[in-house]
Amino acid sequence: MRDHTGTEPGSPRLTRWIDGRLTRLGVLGVFSRDCLLAAVLTVLTFALLTVLLWFVAPEDGVSFDPTRAWLLVAICCAQAMLLCLRRVRPLLCLALVVGLQLPVLGLSLPEATIRGIAPFVVAYTVGSLLPLRRALLAVGAAVLVESIGAAVLVTPDLLTAVAYVSASALTYLGATFVGSYVATYRRYVELVRVRAEEAIREQRTKVQAAIGAERSRMARELHDVAAHHLSGMVVQAAAVERLIDRDPAAAKAGVTWIRTQGKETLDNLRLIVGVLRGRPGHEGGDGAAPVPGLGMLDDLVRTAGNLGGPVELVREGQQREVSPIADVALYRIAQESLSNVRQHAPGAPVRVVLRFLPRSVSLEVVNEPAAPQPAPAARTGGVGLVGMRERAQLIGATFTAGPTAVGGWSVTATLPTNDPVASHPKGETPA
Repeated sequence: MRDHTGTEPGSPRLTRWIDGRLTRLGVLGVFSRDCLLAAVLTVLTFALLTVLLWFVAPEDGVSFDPTRAWLLVAICCAQAMLLCLRRVRPLLCLALVVGLQLPVLGLSLPEATIRGIAPFVVAYTVGSLLPLRRALLAVGAAVLVESIGAAVLVTPDLLTAVAYVSASALTYLGATFVGSYVATYRRYVELVRVRAEEAIREQRTKVQAAIGAERSRMARELHDVAAHHLSGMVVQAAAVERLIDRDPAAAKAGVTWIRTQGKETLDNLRLIVGVLRGRPGHEGGDGAAPVPGLGMLDDLVRTAGNLGGPVELVREGQQREVSPIADVALYRIAQESLSNVRQHAPGAPVRVVLRFLPRSVSLEVVNEPAAPQPAPAARTGGVGLVGMRERAQLIGATFTAGPTAVGGWSVTATLPTNDPVASHPKGETPA
């Protein structure tokens, strides 16, 4: 794969630097850049052959007729100019370069065979652009054509013919293998780069997901603790406000309760901070805050009953332990449900049912309507329902919430369990 300028993915830094400079100069596209390369190699071919034929060869006792020498220079320069086709039509470019190499063979001397730069470059290009098998077939045909041409035009002896075929094979096959290797290496570098980018994107996705999950966890914990305790404190503060003039003793007791609830809220917030900091066993600053669970439902129901209407706790079935995370999640669902009742249906009777069935544990919180009208629509759009549903999903429980037939509200969470045997048998125990 190449970009619009013909740059290979995974190209060396020098190549990318040159590509950048050519782009700034306005030399864009594969053909334009290959034309520039052909012009440069034409000048280089002219300079090298001029030095070789007029200075180096005579020093070694090999002299070329001027006409023959100029023809060789012209043909080799024409080969170099054909390199403008090397990437747009690589096989055609190879065929034309090989075709011009035949008159070069005829004009060369037996003791000095001339070969320009173009055969090396076009063979390298074929190896880098085409599949290796196809490239080898193409350059093999080129070697065969040159060998036949040498036999016809030069008529050398056996040793010279073997040497020429070996040189031709080394030129084309060697350059083709180099081109194929470079192309393979560039594809490998590009693959490594792409995989590294995918790994980085995947890691970023995981980090964002982890951050989102942690934020949701913090939101659930803070909402459950703050909503439950603070809503109770607001209700009690309103009662104290009404009692402060006509019953100072009751108002004082209410203030004492508010202070106790404030301390309990602070302890719970310390517990949450300790858990979120990843400190095992951390339970607040003084170590007195217990981890909430189904064992504390009696205290939760008693507190809720003191703040609002009557709350009844019913346990059905043979009680058994559940996993710690499920224990906390079910408790938080009950806590949030009671807070919602206190906010949206103050004074309504509430029934909390904890059922231990053979293959599941079910928690149901149902309240009757506070007045003979449908439950307020605001109940369905709060953050509390979202948090309860998330908690149920985390422990693999099913969660349902909605109005009852008589206008109340019902919340149910059912947790499948694998152990039907009860560890702590108990009968039905109303609170």
